[in-house]
Amino acid sequence: MSNSCNWPYLPVKNLTSLSRAEGAYLYLDNGDKILDAAGGAIVANIGHGRKEVADVIHAATMNCTYAVPPWLTPERQTLVDELCNHWLPKRLNRIHVTSGGSEGNESAIKIAVQYYVARGMPEKKVILARTISYHGTTISTAGISGHLSRKKGLEGILDDYPRIETPYPLRCPLGRYHPDAADYYVKSLEDTIEHTGPGNIAALIAEPINGSSGGAISPPDNYWNRVQDILKKHDILLIMDEVMTGFGRLGEKFGSDVYGIKPDLLVAGKGLAGGYSSITGIYSTAEISDAIADAGLGVMFHTFAGLPQSCAAAAKVLSIIREEELLDRVKKIGPQLKAHLQDKFSQHPLVAEIRGEGMLIGIEIVKDRETLECFPEEDRIADKVVGYAMGEGVFFYPGGTGEIRDIVCIGPPFIIGEPEIELMANALGTALDRVLARTELRPA
Repeated sequence: MSNSCNWPYLPVKNLTSLSRAEGAYLYLDNGDKILDAAGGAIVANIGHGRKEVADVIHAATMNCTYAVPPWLTPERQTLVDELCNHWLPKRLNRIHVTSGGSEGNESAIKIAVQYYVARGMPEKKVILARTISYHGTTISTAGISGHLSRKKGLEGILDDYPRIETPYPLRCPLGRYHPDAADYYVKSLEDTIEHTGPGNIAALIAEPINGSSGGAISPPDNYWNRVQDILKKHDILLIMDEVMTGFGRLGEKFGSDVYGIKPDLLVAGKGLAGGYSSITGIYSTAEISDAIADAGLGVMFHTFAGLPQSCAAAAKVLSIIREEELLDRVKKIGPQLKAHLQDKFSQHPLVAEIRGEGMLIGIEIVKDRETLECFPEEDRIADKVVGYAMGEGVFFYPGGTGEIRDIVCIGPPFIIGEPEIELMANALGTALDRVLARTELRPA
């Protein structure tokens, strides 16, 4: 007898039950074949079921099942070599490993604060956050995230953080796609630093392009270069959260590369092992790690960080991306996907914007595309679109924060081609039309 009622922790009305996954597709228990257009949670970059990755995980398990994270194993050395020789910027040559993105971002925050303690400036301990953001599920990362729907019931134990406005060109207070949008959002940073006091601030944590919390919101031109100059002027570190965008999702090695960003600390995880194992890396300059070490401070590890199996999986996934030239594929297929969706839906009455870079695409659904009025939160329009699309054989990822809502995210494996693009577009079209039909029938 099945005990599916025990999974997940909170009951769901309609449990999705998988039998297996292969390539870019998921197979349900009922036999349905579903295109994994979200890569799970924007994770599965090389697709499912690669035997060569499973083989190295098996070999690592047999060779060294577990070792405390500070020790070096052959699998850890292989990953370090892959990262340093082929992926990381030369300036980010220190690596700290955790099991997941929440741990990674929390570790980066702790490292930033310790860096200033090591320099004799313990007062620099404030972390700047952004209004639309998501950085994790721990107490600190949930608190620092600008994601209200994931804080419900926890407000009493979450700290508040000074926030700057996340660039949102579609909904800039100056006007939609306003030419002075960058000035407006840069001023938000400057004003927040002045109010908080630069001598109190350790770091700003931010994503290069907003992830699923806002749905691939790209910053305006002339934004990130100015932000970096301001942070450097005030001796404030930049923590780049690339848990979602790292390792090729935007068509470059890191999202930072797309926008010319040179972070002091970079956190990247999901695409590191492509879902084959749980691993995230925090990559920093030697200046930061050396200062902490010279001060006699420690950076504590997580018990299951850097498992040999995880390191072996990550090294193999990264080598596959390189050897199969999948970044070039993202640069080719990503714009094709976005252009096809824009051609088909840019004038749809429910679609406000189709945005993103590479293979991270966001579709914002609204009640009125002229005023940008949203549907009521309780209508759960994004969930309806995802559900309808599943019925058409495609899984999309619902995004948003509650305040920012009805975002449909697309983040498929890098291996998709034109047939999958067409399948996504057809499923999205059917789902949007079904939502439109329902809303048109609603009484005024």
